[in-house]
Amino acid sequence: MTKTLLALATASTLTLSMAMAQSPTPPAPADTAAPKASMAADSDSVIAAQKPDEWLATKFRGTSVLGSDGAKIGSVDDILFERNGSIKALVIGVGGFLGIGAKEVAIPFKQFQVVSGSDGKADVLTLWMTKDQLAAAQDFKPYEPPRPAATTPRPAGGGMRSPMAPSSR
Repeated sequence: MTKTLLALATASTLTLSMAMAQSPTPPAPADTAAPKASMAADSDSVIAAQKPDEWLATKFRGTSVLGSDGAKIGSVDDILFERNGSIKALVIGVGGFLGIGAKEVAIPFKQFQVVSGSDGKADVLTLWMTKDQLAAAQDFKPYEPPRPAATTPRPAGGGMRSPMAPSSR
């Protein structure tokens, strides 16, 4: 069954991509007299390059976290953002082996300090807590939206039986 569904999905994807490749390109807009400056984004709306003091989330994940004693206590598993785009907390994986069985703890971002790597080593984060304190901390639980209540299908005709109708029992 799974192979059949996979084959069907692959075939429909290939068919759709071939159909889109054969579709004609849309005509250029009639108003080509618009100034080129309005078509280009202004310098305030686009960031052209990363600065040395900025991190990409893809590189930030996995960053080592050192405790107050200088020992590695975990690494960044995820980043918790607020709606306004600011970082609220870093989710740290503590314990486990190669990420298996690790406990996740969210620590407010303000509590970390960045220590620049030396001799070509990666930057690390330091935290005032120890590994034992993080292991004893409350687990982080990601938000799970409520699931819709399960509905049972109603029989045709509204599910009401006439009091005079014969019973099927």
